[in-house]
Amino acid sequence: MITTLLRPLRMGPIRTSTRFSYLTFAALAVLLFTGASLYLFPTSFTSEHRPSTWGVLHEAPGDHPIDNLVADANTQWRSLLAQESHDIHAASARYRQLRGRHPPPGFDQWFEFARANDAVLVEEFFDQIYHDLSPYWGLEPGELRKQASGQSPRIYVRNHNATAVGRAGPHWEDSWLEMIQGVAKYLPDVDVPLNGMDEPRVIAPWETITEYVQRDYASREMGNASEVVGEYMTLVDPKVEAPEVFKGPFGNQGVWNMARAGCPGDSPSRDSDMPAPMDFASPPGEFENYRRMSEEGYVKNWTLAKDPCYRPELQALHGSFIEPITVATSTELIPLFGGSKLPINNGILIPPAMYWADDPLYSGGPDHGEDWSKKKDVFFWRGLASGGRNRAETWTGFQRHRFVSMINSTQVALALANDSHAVNFRLPDSEYYRLESARAGQLPEFLNRSSDVAFTGLACHPNTHEPFCDYTDAYFKTQPLMPMSEMYPYKYLPDIDGNSFSGRYRAFLLSTSLPIKATLYNEWHDSRIIPWAHFVPMDTTYMDLYGIMEYFLGFNGQGGHDAMAKKIALDGKSWAEKVLRKEDMQIYVYRLLLEYARISDDRRDGLGYVGDL
Repeated sequence: MITTLLRPLRMGPIRTSTRFSYLTFAALAVLLFTGASLYLFPTSFTSEHRPSTWGVLHEAPGDHPIDNLVADANTQWRSLLAQESHDIHAASARYRQLRGRHPPPGFDQWFEFARANDAVLVEEFFDQIYHDLSPYWGLEPGELRKQASGQSPRIYVRNHNATAVGRAGPHWEDSWLEMIQGVAKYLPDVDVPLNGMDEPRVIAPWETITEYVQRDYASREMGNASEVVGEYMTLVDPKVEAPEVFKGPFGNQGVWNMARAGCPGDSPSRDSDMPAPMDFASPPGEFENYRRMSEEGYVKNWTLAKDPCYRPELQALHGSFIEPITVATSTELIPLFGGSKLPINNGILIPPAMYWADDPLYSGGPDHGEDWSKKKDVFFWRGLASGGRNRAETWTGFQRHRFVSMINSTQVALALANDSHAVNFRLPDSEYYRLESARAGQLPEFLNRSSDVAFTGLACHPNTHEPFCDYTDAYFKTQPLMPMSEMYPYKYLPDIDGNSFSGRYRAFLLSTSLPIKATLYNEWHDSRIIPWAHFVPMDTTYMDLYGIMEYFLGFNGQGGHDAMAKKIALDGKSWAEKVLRKEDMQIYVYRLLLEYARISDDRRDGLGYVGDL
């Protein structure tokens, strides 16, 4: 199931004459190993990386949909860990089985580097790399090299040394350079163009991407070991010969129109007229569409829940589609590496610079919270009213404004008095979510004692007199900025998209608090953390917000699941400490750049590692 975390691409058949018998043997070996592991160890993992709090999955089996989601997630986690590779032979075999090619040259050195850094080596953890890079097999290697070497900002590696060119964001290139320098001595010559903006910047049409991915699959084969090439080509040093500048076909053609073009032709966002902007006074039926892709109202398919291709209502519910801060997007496939992207984007993910930098603004410092029992039973959030350029006529669609409003007891009380409608949200069906606080007529009171949520700035556009804002002053009272370290005394930490992904997410996962994650953005680690096992997913409509709160906190001292919340929080923390370390970021980037260098090499179809055969 972990592969379902990535949006599937339409792919052509894999043509190879040598693959079938090898893969049959490898598949049988994996099945025998997995079956034996689960038979011999039905309630624990065969790996040393077993969750520290593994035990009772839920207090009342099947009584609540979240019970079943948590149980399924832990089963998925256990199944995934059974695939861990402990030697180069197993790792190479699993690679060939999943990728349809020999591993890239240098794979053995990469494996030893990963093992020396105590990595959990599950091949599926790197699925995001192959999802990102697959379309680039549709471009000619020479064109890839030309585009990559001519961009700025970028990092280039020559003769095992990494150098940065240009500026990316608030000194992001410094962090990315440091990340790559740590593995540069193992890397081939390669150019890594960087996205220096918050927003992702590449959306090629679905038809183009499908054609390129089919070229990837059509070229997959494993040639005879004696014919495989084990050395990458060398590239010209830009200090000796300056590359031709490549500025890219970046432009602004309307955010939602560009987004729709990246969707399958038969998807709801592509196959229908664009709906009118959301009218919260009489909200349309799109809110109800979420029920059909959920487990009784709670996120079941995290991939689908985040995908704007199947959620056309998101165009009026998220600042990324209403009016981003920056729009400079290419509708042609060009190489560009960045820290996050929407499911319809075609950039190449790398660990975000703020995850590497150890800035207390994003990490909270070395102390990530005290014991669970000492924390407050409160959903806590502070943040800027970001997400794009919110204006008087558009702010009601922005995700952070909607979240803060929906958890404000005064605004909820007003909505209850107005047939469940407020100026920028509608209340969920309390009977569908079995909300005891609503049945008792005490939802505002429940929110008031169970949450502490506020903006630290209103970020109006045009911003003329911050912290005040003419069109939102009546709805929001701001609070002072708060260091992240002061958020950890609270048990529940919602994490909401800003201009793009939230830079707090890794720190929340590493904390002793429970992250409640609402996002449309993908990140490098999505193949290795599991919703409901390591964090709680929340839909971006927030229709499930009150249900999640009541499930964990209970109402009037009844029906809470504190032990479950603690288990997910501490499982997520212990797992993040094993798979989201700085070492894991370098291991990921090392592997990514081996693969990208192969795609950019004129002899790419013949390159590979066969030292294990």
